[in-house]
Order: sequence, then C-alpha cells, then structure tokens
Amino acid sequence: MNRNVLGLLILGFIAAVAVAVSQLDLGDLTRQIDRRERVAVSIYYGGEKSALLANPKVKKIIEDRYRITLTATRAGSVEQATTLDITGRDCLWPSNEVAVELARDAGRPVIGAATIFNSPIVFYAWAEVADAMAAKGMVTKRNDGLLTADITRIAAAVDTGARWKEDLGLNIYGPFRIFSTHPAKSNSGNVWSGLLAIVFNNGTPPNLTQIDAILPRLTAYFDAMGLMESSSGDIFENFLKQGMGARPIIVGYENQLVEFLNVNAAYADLINERIRVIYPEPTVFASHPLISLTPACARLAEALQDPDLQAIAWAEHGFRTGLIGVENDPADLVAATLPATVDLVVPMPPAAVMERIIAAVK
Repeated sequence: MNRNVLGLLILGFIAAVAVAVSQLDLGDLTRQIDRRERVAVSIYYGGEKSALLANPKVKKIIEDRYRITLTATRAGSVEQATTLDITGRDCLWPSNEVAVELARDAGRPVIGAATIFNSPIVFYAWAEVADAMAAKGMVTKRNDGLLTADITRIAAAVDTGARWKEDLGLNIYGPFRIFSTHPAKSNSGNVWSGLLAIVFNNGTPPNLTQIDAILPRLTAYFDAMGLMESSSGDIFENFLKQGMGARPIIVGYENQLVEFLNVNAAYADLINERIRVIYPEPTVFASHPLISLTPACARLAEALQDPDLQAIAWAEHGFRTGLIGVENDPADLVAATLPATVDLVVPMPPAAVMERIIAAVK
C-alpha cells in the first residue's frame, strides 16, 4: 500500500477515535465502572419527599450509580428526630435544620448532617380565599404576578377572632385560620409554629426568656384547629380532595404543587385556575438535612448530592438545591412556574425554643 494512503488512513482512524472519546461522559463512565461494594441503607424520610424517592430516574442513580440498596420509611420530621425508634436506621431525612439539634438533644447518635435541598414555606389557597384575603390587605399581588402574604396582618386577624363568613365574606364556617400539620409531628406545622412565634415576638426569633409569654397564643391557635394531619403530604392531598370548605388555606412546601402537576398534567389548567400559591413575608426556608447515624449514610449523602439527581429534584419536584454555588433556573421546571429567588427569609427560633413549643402544643 502507498505510504501516503496508509498515513492518511492512520490519521483518519486517530481522528475518529478522538471524536468518539470527546463525546464520552467520562464522569459517567467512571461511575459505571465503580466497583465499590453494594451497601444497604435504611432511613426515615419526610413525606414531602415520597414522590422524589419513587422517581425511577432517582432510584436508578441511587441503586445503580452509587450501588445502594435503600429502605426508606416515611415519618414525620419531628417524630423521627425525637421519638421514633431508630434501631437499624442509618439516616434521618427530615425537613428542617432545627431537626438536627432536636435529634442531638433527644440522644440520637448524630455523626453529621448535610443539607440536600431547600424549600420555602408557602400557603396554598383556593382562588376565592386568596381574593378575599387580598381585599382585606392580607395578600398582595406583585408586579411580577407573585402573591405575597403579610404575616403580621394575618396574625392580627387571628388575634381579633376574624371569621371566614362574617369578616371575609366567604361561605366557610368557623374562625379564620391557616391550617397546618401538627407542629409536634410534622415539619411544615413545626416551621409554621416557629414563624408565628417570630411574628408574635414583633418579628424577632424569640429566645427562651421570651417564649413563655408567647406560648399561650400559640397553643390557642393550634388548639382551635382541631384534628391536624401528621404529614405535609397528607394535608396537601386533603386540601385538594376536600375542597375550600374543609381546607380554605394551608401551610405547605413550595415544591408540592410542582410535583402534583408533574404527575397529574391533565389537571394543570384546573389547578392553575383554582389554586393560588402565596409566599409569606417573611417566610422560613425548610432545609432538608440528611442526618447520619451510621457510616453507611455517607454513601447516600453522596448520591443525593449528585448533580444529575439535584437537577431532577428541581425540574420535576421543585426542590431548590442545597449545594453551595449552584443556582436553580425556573426555565428548567417541567410543570409549574416558581420565582428564581425567595426574599424576606427569617431564621427559625433556636432548637431549645422549638422544643418548648413542641412540648406546649402536644
């Protein structure tokens, strides 16, 4: 064979190989040949993460890429951190950074914690309820269309005994109330109790000296609510099923509507027409820390912080990333529209104060 032709063939082969290699995801290739031993991990997790953990793409990353056999049991965030039997559990995955301190105070063998996601607390209201609250100055529509709620005005309406029918003009029986899960069992209710405590303390997180004067108002609020759900997922489901008369407005996580619309796309127009998402001002971020109880939890922490899993969590489930330096683009969302950032966020009261609140509302 002519040397020039042979040289051209060799160069062509080298170029083809170079192109093929350049198109490989070497990181993914490295993960595929990961020869780590498979590890079994058992966890408690907050109910708002059920759909995420059931997502086939998330399960594949956890099971195949990180070689984890995961056993996950749903439980209230406060309960898993404080009272549930943790025998055989490697991790706790509640929905509030305060739960880390609650777990330590309860004697849990906490090795460490990593924040996986962030979810601001929001209100979900039926359209008529949002309109009635807007007429009373409790809800405002911003220029960008975002609805915000003045927590101080809401607390004042509760304190003065405002009623749905007599004061807000709605065909709903009973006193004005924003419904939540049980603060001693579930994180969304627990965060709401903390936010109310801040409002009752003139906008500042109360300390142990200040909380005693606030507790009677908090307990009166939650006592008047009657039976409360123990899971954020349950109250959101009941809100949608039972309608405006039973649950006019609830406390939930920002991501819950995103998940619902992703799974129930046929109802998107109806939901967008009938349901309003309202951002409290101020609000509280519910961090989702993975609390390590045994060394086996480290593998799961690594998996949950995988960039591909984090991208799925945002686009399909509405969980904002917990990773430093990573931003979420609203254009990536599959089913709903969320603001790029959430402003006017206040810190939760200290764990010792929240323990006092939990004990009071039990």
